Amino acid sequence: MVSQEQRRRQLAREKFLRQQQRRTETRRKARIRNAVVASVLGVVLVGSVALYTTGTLREDGENTAASADASPSAEPSKAPDPCEKPAAGKVEEMTFKEEPKLDLDKSAKYTMTLDTTCGDIPVALDAAGAPHTVNSFKFLAGKGYFDHTKCHRLTTQGIYVLQCGDPTASGSGGPGYELKDENLKSDALKKNTYPTGTVAMANAGPNTNGSQFFLVYKDSPLPPNYTPFGKLDAKGLAVLDKIAKAGESTGAGDGAPNATVVIEKATVTAS
Repeated sequence: MVSQEQRRRQLAREKFLRQQQRRTETRRKARIRNAVVASVLGVVLVGSVALYTTGTLREDGENTAASADASPSAEPSKAPDPCEKPAAGKVEEMTFKEEPKLDLDKSAKYTMTLDTTCGDIPVALDAAGAPHTVNSFKFLAGKGYFDHTKCHRLTTQGIYVLQCGDPTASGSGGPGYELKDENLKSDALKKNTYPTGTVAMANAGPNTNGSQFFLVYKDSPLPPNYTPFGKLDAKGLAVLDKIAKAGESTGAGDGAPNATVVIEKATVTAS
């Protein structure tokens, strides 16, 4: 017999997959529309990459990973904001025509540090398993692409992730280029679960990775469709736990975090 918890997770996964399919179709139509506009105006428009995280897991205006049994009338969490006010500064709008040239030292270990209003989040990057993804983050962080950006999505039911990396904080922003999926055959994903501490790309379908990513603060049942490219340590997980405890804005398990989560600066270093 299937337990209530197993059924809840199954429904959450099914809902997520349906929404991913709708987003992919929406993005396809948007590309066609943009191409028509470009031909009329004589302007080359660069399409942006949507995520999800799951919504990743893309955003989108939809509750992608909310539990199927969440009540529409649920009251939003009123937990106090555990984070600091953001420092002065604004997001720089940047668009790039193509993926940066692969420029990694194969003998080095790479670490991405997210200096956030809620605390520093170190990420050990998997350059061997996801070289193009890590190279992209190295490039974007070096350009200041992530500086002053909000982490726009927190899911607290069904899956357990914080989604960041969108300069527009709308769930539809991206760097202008898309990366192919990597590392999807990682042993860590064999049980259709993204383990606690995983950092992975959010996307809108196969090979549509841009700049949005999600950080897993609790084992999350998801199909292996999202490039895993990093791992959090205990320090980073403690920051995520603080953010998660503050809840999200809808009360339904999927919305903007109540905590003021802003990446003040992102840096990628080699050692």
